[in-house]
Amino acid sequence: MAEPNLFPPDFEGQTVTHFVVGKVAAVFFSSADSFYKVLLVKVTEQNIDWSEDEIVVTGSFADIQEEATYRFTGKPVRHPKYGTQFQADNYQNETPTSRSGLIAYLAGDDFPGLGKRTAERIVDTLGNDAIDKILADPKVLQPIGLRASVQQTLLDTLRVNNGLEQTIIGLNAYGFGSRLAAAIYAKYQGDTLTVIQENPYKLVEDIKGVGFKKADQIAAQLKIDPQADSRLRAALLTEINGTCAQNGDTYTTAKPLLSATLQLLETSRNVAIDPQKLADQLVGLAKDNLVVGDENRIYLRALYEAEWGIAEHLKRLHDADNDGDLSSKAVDRAIEHVAKASNLTYDESQTQALKSAITSHLFLLTGGPGTGKTTIIRGLVALFAELHDVSLDINQYKDKTFPILLAAPTGRAAKRMSETTGLPASTIHRLLGLTGREDGPEMPTKDLEGGILIIDEMSMVDTSLFRLLLQAVPSHMQVILVGDKDQLPSVGAGQVFHDLLASPMLPQIELTTIYRQDDDSSIIPLAHAIKDGRLPDDFTVNQKDRSFIACSAFQVNHIVAQIVAKAQTRGFSADDVQILAPMYRGAAGINQLNETVQGIFNPVKSARQKQLTYNGQNFRVGDKVLHLVNSPEDNVFNGDIGKIVGIDLAKDPHNKSKKDQITIAFEQNEVTYQRSEWNRLTLAYSMSIHKAQGSQFKMVILPLVPQFSRMLQRNLLYTAVTRAEQMLILIGDVQAFQRSVTNESVNRQTTLTKRLQQVFAGEADQVAPTAATTTEPASSASATPESAVADSAESTVNENAPAQPADYRLTPALVQNGAIDPMIGMAGVTPADFMVQSS
Repeated sequence: MAEPNLFPPDFEGQTVTHFVVGKVAAVFFSSADSFYKVLLVKVTEQNIDWSEDEIVVTGSFADIQEEATYRFTGKPVRHPKYGTQFQADNYQNETPTSRSGLIAYLAGDDFPGLGKRTAERIVDTLGNDAIDKILADPKVLQPIGLRASVQQTLLDTLRVNNGLEQTIIGLNAYGFGSRLAAAIYAKYQGDTLTVIQENPYKLVEDIKGVGFKKADQIAAQLKIDPQADSRLRAALLTEINGTCAQNGDTYTTAKPLLSATLQLLETSRNVAIDPQKLADQLVGLAKDNLVVGDENRIYLRALYEAEWGIAEHLKRLHDADNDGDLSSKAVDRAIEHVAKASNLTYDESQTQALKSAITSHLFLLTGGPGTGKTTIIRGLVALFAELHDVSLDINQYKDKTFPILLAAPTGRAAKRMSETTGLPASTIHRLLGLTGREDGPEMPTKDLEGGILIIDEMSMVDTSLFRLLLQAVPSHMQVILVGDKDQLPSVGAGQVFHDLLASPMLPQIELTTIYRQDDDSSIIPLAHAIKDGRLPDDFTVNQKDRSFIACSAFQVNHIVAQIVAKAQTRGFSADDVQILAPMYRGAAGINQLNETVQGIFNPVKSARQKQLTYNGQNFRVGDKVLHLVNSPEDNVFNGDIGKIVGIDLAKDPHNKSKKDQITIAFEQNEVTYQRSEWNRLTLAYSMSIHKAQGSQFKMVILPLVPQFSRMLQRNLLYTAVTRAEQMLILIGDVQAFQRSVTNESVNRQTTLTKRLQQVFAGEADQVAPTAATTTEPASSASATPESAVADSAESTVNENAPAQPADYRLTPALVQNGAIDPMIGMAGVTPADFMVQSS
């Protein structure tokens, strides 16, 4: 039987506005952090093909009142699980016109102190349009004789309800979803619609998630000039932010920035833009301290100050006095004691690493897999305790700070650090007391206490986070930074560990001897061969701990399914097996592989098994899932893997919350996610190589095919291979692996190494401080940030302009600017010989 057509046919091609009018019988779901709601509405009027008395309505709404009547506009949709619903894109309050409806509204919970009798007096005195009269002139309430406090509450609530409702209606009309509508209202409150109407591009600067094209659509509706300053400014900020986010750079230059911005502007509204006007707006951003110019580089101010801040703090730590009592003999004796207690024999390079690190106030340690970084970390912990008479029994420090701080960028990396040392370790965010809800570069962090700080997996730490970390480190604390320089750089802007290692003024050692070979591992030699830019001769020859299976992209999914099924029969669990891939889309992408492997490790076993669908994925109890952002308030971080242990649907009789929610068990705790938080989750049977950093797995399955071409780089392959603890299965095209090895990744555009050189050489003292802080410089070679931006932008705009004839006129401006040689007029020297020509 064919399903009924919910959309009545349009009359002579005219567009029909679909609507439902009715009284809200119940609010099934109301998001805590957005305006999204699910309502049950008793239908009184509609123009869709709907014969039942009630319908479920979803959308963005303000404080919806049960038993109040609303008109909803939108469209009916068929939900695969819940059936037909009406998806509202806007609504309006059909203010109760009946005496009983108005009395019920005013006597409701929104108006404390205003009982039914008082509500009746108000309606009887003012009539059924009482609300409009009160909002227009509050003096009409005087004859009612309300207490001053009750009257003020009535007025405030009516104004808030009316203002918020009108704002949400306006935001709906502009097409904003529930979450963005909530963020926008939280920022501008009652001024929301005014701000948008005056300058919709302000949303680009202030609201994360509002892009230029969305703001431009609104501006086009409002008939804002395509050449408006606000439009050009927003496009520039969009492009510079996009460059830093996509490429990981901390700066860009004028030519690509202006070129990309022009393209964005002209394709968005198909209007030619004057390049000079765009260059002028770039200078304006510098004057407003949103971007900074330095020589020919253009930075977001936060990243510019972060690089300078890192350099200043590292200089402070480098110059701090170390413990002068640590004699060379005392350190040597302590190393011998530690080695004996650990039943280890340190070789010469390990001994030197331990000695250099423990006697340096700031130290960098790097090395590939199997080179003993973990051994050195354990040794340093024991060595610090030995030399400073510190007990490693943390139970003795209940009322005081444990002097050894261990941290890593991710929860899994911190857990591994704790397991190898036997001491507590945390994420950097948790160490700093960051909640994950801070905004902007000046995040509040707590000052650290203790004697020594060791950070592992430093390659994952980005510029902004490292600056925050260093701000919290007191000058007396030793800092040791450990990582693998050949791994992928951070997801965020910068390549901090790479740049620190490139700075000879910072004490450092690279471990090169491979120790972890007693089990004849072939994975570690493979990783080192990749690091050296080659595939070993036996790459396609199966080893006891790794193998290679040649196939095309369209065969990957089938082969992965076979491998996983066989691994399962041999006792491997979903926790043991991890598929890593460079990209999400495609036949061999993460999304497809997740669906396939979920069907093996956690198939649907019965019709009663709880399952829900979100964002194109099915989630079931028992699924392996990945947390995608840092949520320190829940002690869960980007890259943490958990298991779904509970799914509660709003319609379940036992569900007291009456909300859809998922409960996930992580290694450290359980977290319950409301529907509004489900965008933080994805299936984790397959994940990106970036997300796997800081983790290791018993078996890694790595597909690489030519379709991943833009992602095939040496550090990506190296990082993936080094995630495997026991078994590594490589599948795909040999040429794709070869291309990865030979395609050495391009270093990001950063200036941290340059800043370190300047600060350590004392050049920073000659630079004026920024407005934000008196300790970090604002500019180096340029007189002012805006002049640097102006010079760079002007040269870009003019670089293709036709050459102008030389002008040899002597002017006062040329003399004042030092562009004229003082020898002019002497010994036959002419202006043409010495005048500085602009290029």
